[in-house]
Amino acid sequence: MRVNGHGMRTIWDTDGVVEIIDQRFLPHELKIIPLETLEDARAAIADMKVRGAPCIGATAMYGMAVAMRNDPSDASLAQAQETLNGSRPTAVNLEWATRECVEAVSDISASKRADILFKMARKNCDDDADMCSNIGDYGKTLLDEIAKYKGGDVINILTHCNAGWVATVDWGTAISPIYKAFNAGMNVHVWVDETRPRSQGARLTAWELEQHGVPYTVITDNSGGHLMQHGLVDICFVGTDRTTATGDVCNKIGTYLKALAAFDNDVPFYVCAPSNSIDWDMQDGLKEIPIEVRSGEQEVGWITGRDEDGIIRRVTTMPDPKKTRNDAFDVTPRKYITGLITERGIANASRAGLLQLFPEKA
Repeated sequence: MRVNGHGMRTIWDTDGVVEIIDQRFLPHELKIIPLETLEDARAAIADMKVRGAPCIGATAMYGMAVAMRNDPSDASLAQAQETLNGSRPTAVNLEWATRECVEAVSDISASKRADILFKMARKNCDDDADMCSNIGDYGKTLLDEIAKYKGGDVINILTHCNAGWVATVDWGTAISPIYKAFNAGMNVHVWVDETRPRSQGARLTAWELEQHGVPYTVITDNSGGHLMQHGLVDICFVGTDRTTATGDVCNKIGTYLKALAAFDNDVPFYVCAPSNSIDWDMQDGLKEIPIEVRSGEQEVGWITGRDEDGIIRRVTTMPDPKKTRNDAFDVTPRKYITGLITERGIANASRAGLLQLFPEKA
């Protein structure tokens, strides 16, 4: 995608030098940092220098490659997998990426492991970009239908958190259909949930839409239902950190409430779900998906932003910032989801619907 007019991905390597965008500094600073060790990769995921399920998976795969370059032993391979899997619990792409790496090199001589995993990591990035591009193409067909119905009037799309290109390698998931539509000259406008507590919508989605020139408006998290009641939302697109084999979806906290509001107001609610975010071993999202509870004091009790003088400051609005709770994700039951947009097409949020697109998982 475009940053200051130039094409860019969220993670890449040049002759084995792995670099990422440190998303903690956006939108105020575009900071590029290297991943030179396993600990660098672990910290990038745990400290949310990278976030978004596909980007986490890509970082984990590069982390495995870097670990094997520094120490290609069997013990190091096992330690790298355990270390990275423990960095964050919710996104299924993380365990998928490390498992793919271990299976690829377990029976390979130690001297070849790093080269194989670097090639895998590069291919995974290209595959992820292709998947997200395809999701955008399928999602755009829904916007095409709305455009016909509205006769060229603006299409209002609501999204939650950041499921754009900075959450993936390129294109994004929930924002990909919007980019495809905008690039085709369609009249689109995005309602961007601010997405407290880390404000990924206001900081990241708004930033990348601004960079690409897509019209948007940032709204408070609790505004979505009100806008839907007044006919100001035509469709909702959100991402997913883990989708069960039966169609339940775990995504950034607040997604469930948007789905309820959409359901009550007959607004189509679509989840953009690349296949590597589908957990084929899970059946019941509410009972089985681990929900990460992050530091309430650090993320809810304190807010970081830029003041009128351009100085970055950290402030609190609470009498006691320690008295907080910070569940990072929630689960939206499949009954509230209009459809799942995958790289192979649009499926009903059900086991049968997913198996129509992925029959090999039967």
